[in-house]
Amino acid sequence: MAVLAVTGNMAGAQDLPGKMTDEVREFCANIVDAARDRRYAVQTKELEDLRGEIDERIAALEAKRAEYEDWLERRKEVIEAAEDSVVGIYSRMRPDAAAERMEKLDASLAAAILLKLNHRQAGIILNEMDSRAAAQLTSIIADVAKSEDPS
Repeated sequence: MAVLAVTGNMAGAQDLPGKMTDEVREFCANIVDAARDRRYAVQTKELEDLRGEIDERIAALEAKRAEYEDWLERRKEVIEAAEDSVVGIYSRMRPDAAAERMEKLDASLAAAILLKLNHRQAGIILNEMDSRAAAQLTSIIADVAKSEDPS
């Protein structure tokens, strides 16, 4: 008898999926437009949220860029003011003392100072320097001269 009950249930279960499939198809056909609209609305909301996050990040980056540009402008003003005074100081120093101090400076700074000095003073200071330091500064000065030459 247990076998019949199982067999009976199986037969009933086999008929059920066919009926449910038709009902499921009808249901799906009836809600396909609503489901599509809902999916579109969800995707639109996600895109709007992402756009909002991107806009916030862009605003933050723009603020940082403005802050950085302001800082660069202030730095440039300080450097320009300091350059003139530093060049003036080195132009009044004895060549041997200027050479000794320039050897201890950052090479690009020393080259910038030498470029602002008159050629005669720069030559005398380079002559007083260690040959390696003088060669390095000469190389930097030559590279700067190349980059400024439009030809």
